[in-house]
Amino acid sequence: MRKPLAAAFFALAIAGAGAAPATAADTAPTGVGKAADPGKVTSAVSGVVTSATETLSGITNPAPKGVNFAGTVALNNCSGSVVRMPDSEDNDPALVMTNGHCLESGFPGPGEVLVDKASSRTFGLLNASGSRVATLRAAKLAYGTMTDTDVAFYQLTTSYAQIKSSYGINALTLNDSHPVAGSAISIPSGYWKRIYSCDIDGFVPTLKEGDWTWKDSVRYTSACNTIGGTSGSPVVDQASGKVVAINNTGNEDGERCTVNNPCEVDANGNVTVRKGINYAQETYRIPSCFGIDNKLDLSASGCVLPKP
Repeated sequence: MRKPLAAAFFALAIAGAGAAPATAADTAPTGVGKAADPGKVTSAVSGVVTSATETLSGITNPAPKGVNFAGTVALNNCSGSVVRMPDSEDNDPALVMTNGHCLESGFPGPGEVLVDKASSRTFGLLNASGSRVATLRAAKLAYGTMTDTDVAFYQLTTSYAQIKSSYGINALTLNDSHPVAGSAISIPSGYWKRIYSCDIDGFVPTLKEGDWTWKDSVRYTSACNTIGGTSGSPVVDQASGKVVAINNTGNEDGERCTVNNPCEVDANGNVTVRKGINYAQETYRIPSCFGIDNKLDLSASGCVLPKP
C-alpha cells in the first residue's frame, strides 16, 4: 500500500511538473491501500496536484474497445464506480463501490463492519472519455469493511434510471461467478482518468497487510502497475465487460506483511513476497448480499460478507 502523496509525485514526474520538496514526501502520513490524499498535502504541493491530474487524463495503457471510463467515479482520495447487481432494477437507488480503506471516516479496524451509516459524500461521475459530467451524492454508507475483503458501498440519492436519463451512462454490472486465471482485465481509475490493462495472474488464499487480512484475492500480472489514487477502481473482465474484483493494494518495497507491503500466505501457511505486484479483492459473492431495491441483507443465502 502507498503513502497518500505517492500518486501525486508519480504524476508530477510523468507530467514534467518538477519534483516537490523531499520534506513533503518524508512527512506524508502512511496509509493503507492505493489511496491519494490531496487534502493533506502541503501548500507547496496542493497547487500542482490538479494540473498533474489533468495531464494524466490523456494517458492510458492500451485497453480493448468497450473498456472506458463510463460509470466510473472520482472520490477526493480514491477511485470507484457506479455498480449494479445482476438482479438490480433500473429504478433501484444506485450504488457506488469503492474500497473500505477509502471511507471518509478512516480505515475500519480489523473485524469492524459499518452498515447503514449517515453520509452525504459526493462522487464525480465520468463519461466514456473520462470527462466529469455530474456530481452524485450519497444518501448513506450501506456497507464498509476491511475484514476478509476491502470494500464499501454507498447508496446514492439517484436511481440507475435517473443517471441513464440525465447523462446517458449505465452502471457497471458485478459478475456473480468466480474470475478465471489468465483472463484479460482492465482497471479504469476515475481519480487519475487512467486505464491499466493486464491479466489475472492467479489467486491468493490469504493476503496479509499490517493488521488486515483478506481472503481469495486476485493477483495481477506486472503490467497493472497501479498507483496511489487507484484504490477502489473496478477490475473489469475484458471479455464480458463485467466487474470481477476491486483494486486495492500492492507490495511497494519488498517488505513482508507490513503496511504498503502485503504478503501472500498459502493454504499451508507459507509466505511469499512479490515486490511490485498488485492485488484486488473478488466481488462475485457480493450480489448475494443485496436484495430487492438494492437493500443490503447480510443474512441472505450465499452472503459471506462479514457482519457487524
